[in-house]
Amino acid sequence: MWYSKEYDPVQVGSIDGTDTDPHDAAIARATRSDYRPPKHLKTDPNNTLFISRLNFDTTELTIKPIFEKYGKVVNIELIRNNVTGLSQGYGFVTFDNPKSTREAYRDVNEMILDDHVILVDYERSRKMLGWIPRRFGGGYGGKKESGQLRFGARDRPFRDNHGKIKIQYEQKRSDVWREDESSKRSNEHSHSDRRDNSHNRNDRSLHRSSRRRSPTPEHRSTRRRTSDRHHHSDSKRKRQDSLQNNDRRHR
Repeated sequence: MWYSKEYDPVQVGSIDGTDTDPHDAAIARATRSDYRPPKHLKTDPNNTLFISRLNFDTTELTIKPIFEKYGKVVNIELIRNNVTGLSQGYGFVTFDNPKSTREAYRDVNEMILDDHVILVDYERSRKMLGWIPRRFGGGYGGKKESGQLRFGARDRPFRDNHGKIKIQYEQKRSDVWREDESSKRSNEHSHSDRRDNSHNRNDRSLHRSSRRRSPTPEHRSTRRRTSDRHHHSDSKRKRQDSLQNNDRRHR
């Protein structure tokens, strides 16, 4: 499974990311949309999580204790209907540091809150190039019954397309497009250390094998003494046989 690095409305409409033409009217509308991320928000998009599939009765007060376990929460915003003021079933939680954000992203997803299994993902609108929200025909996820599924995120990652299109290495794991350079360098060093350890183990194995194949001087000496005893025994037996044959001829 892999995840989209940039938002392409046509691509995310395909289960394996290989579509080149929009297959429904909503995707076609998304390709024509000119969405601009909100600039009035003062929260840090790198520390903001998107939460959805909430119970419509869920409030900020019930959300806060769950996320506060992972660090200081600086903002919780539930999206509400402009007319009725009722919850739309999704919102955003912002922490004061990236570590807490990553831990909550990892642990809170699929947790049960007010009898609903919730979805937790990263905010996309201010971070992902080309992002188009659901109301413009884009977004991610969706219900199968709607006929407007969107793939390429945590909820519905792309399936392996068996080499039909090139998949970058950094896209093969969950939201690796958000990793910073320091974590990438750390991963590279980790891979290098594992390769070095593997080479060292192979060298030690070969060394032990060569030691088993090469006998020590004491072993070689023992082999020679054993061989000499067998040789003397054979010579003595031959002399005895020769003497017996001579005795028979004289008789």
